[in-house]
Amino acid sequence: MAYSDISLHIDEDVEARLKRLNDELRDASAQTILRASILREWQGEMTYVSSFGAESAVMLALIADVDPDMPIVFLETGMHFPQTIDYKDELIERLGLSNVRDIPPAEDERLAEDPKNTLWKTDPDACCALRKVRPLEPALEGFNAWITGRKRFHGGARMSLPVFEHAGGRFKVNPLANWTQEDVQAYFKRRNLPKHPLVAQGYPSIGCWPCTKPAEDPNDIRSGRWAGQDKSECGLHVEKNERPRVF
Repeated sequence: MAYSDISLHIDEDVEARLKRLNDELRDASAQTILRASILREWQGEMTYVSSFGAESAVMLALIADVDPDMPIVFLETGMHFPQTIDYKDELIERLGLSNVRDIPPAEDERLAEDPKNTLWKTDPDACCALRKVRPLEPALEGFNAWITGRKRFHGGARMSLPVFEHAGGRFKVNPLANWTQEDVQAYFKRRNLPKHPLVAQGYPSIGCWPCTKPAEDPNDIRSGRWAGQDKSECGLHVEKNERPRVF
């Protein structure tokens, strides 16, 4: 039976839907999770928020196999490495992605809060809020669910990551939650996917250039992100007023 022929369970409440989905798919392959999510649960109501970073090609390739026209959100912070922008263009062409949306910060807010583009030096949380967190909300308008590329092996708060969760009024789907670093590298090789140019220079996790360095700890791929600061996430996956619900 095709996924689109299965009931959408629209009368379920959030908790029941999370329980059903995690019970059904917590051990499923990423391909199965994506097909169920894109074609059954949230057909036409789902997006993927991509950094086009070190591991992004994996999820983008998986999504392209299911629906290359699915909306892809790229938060254009104005602080990305030039290599990231070039890599984004390469992946769009290589994978046939037809609906990538560049989302910049509101220009009036940037001029008011960070006219010299130096806010990252004094308040990185405020910089992330300006360039990522606040622009994301209008970008997600009209979508009831979004896909992330987070994985448990990233460590920190991600170690207990479920496949399905709910926060900020939307469902979040983490198809690669169960993947290991070895799984990621094997998929790159199997699909002959190009790697971000900075990976070869010691950057296993890549964000904005001011707050990304080569990894300091080879066992912690995110150790180059906000190095030396009491910060490990940009804020997109940190809820201030709502505890993510998982089952």
